[in-house]
Amino acid sequence: MRSFAKVFCLSLLSVALLAGSAQARTVNGCQIRASANCPGANLIRANLRGANLRGANLRNADLTGVNLRRANLDGANLSHAKLDLANLVDADLNGANLTSAKLNVANLVDADLVGANLSHADGDNAKLDDANLYRANLYRVELRCAKLNGAVLEDADLRFADLRRASVFCNTQIANTDFTGADLSGATGCSQLVPQGILNVGRCAN
Repeated sequence: MRSFAKVFCLSLLSVALLAGSAQARTVNGCQIRASANCPGANLIRANLRGANLRGANLRNADLTGVNLRRANLDGANLSHAKLDLANLVDADLNGANLTSAKLNVANLVDADLVGANLSHADGDNAKLDDANLYRANLYRVELRCAKLNGAVLEDADLRFADLRRASVFCNTQIANTDFTGADLSGATGCSQLVPQGILNVGRCAN
């Protein structure tokens, strides 16, 4: 009987330890959890792969080189955040606020950015291949030399976007996409699409 009780107590202790390890961890004062409130946090090169940061406030946070692969950032506030060189492959950024965020050389391949706000964001040389940007706000976004092949841009707002020398139009879905005033100089495939009236942009000069 005592042996059974001992084993039972050890089992409960193991469960408690596992539950404790599953609790949200803290990185430089920021508790990594849903609805976290970490404006201006220093998360440089943090490994947050698969983290649940749904609805988190990360405004002005420094996430340079962070690993957020397959992380949940649904509805998160990342406005003015630094995400240069970040790994956001297959991340959920549905409805996220990325206004004026820095995304230079960031990897957003297969990321879900449905309804996300990237207005005035800076994403030169970013990888957005196969990303879902349906109804995303990309007003005045800077995506020079970026890659968006296979991306979904249906109903997206790309007015006055800077897409110079970007690789955009290979298997990209662009129905009802607004390119008014966008600069697509040297963008791959642009010169073929504009004469056919597929893009509502004035020029594709090299």
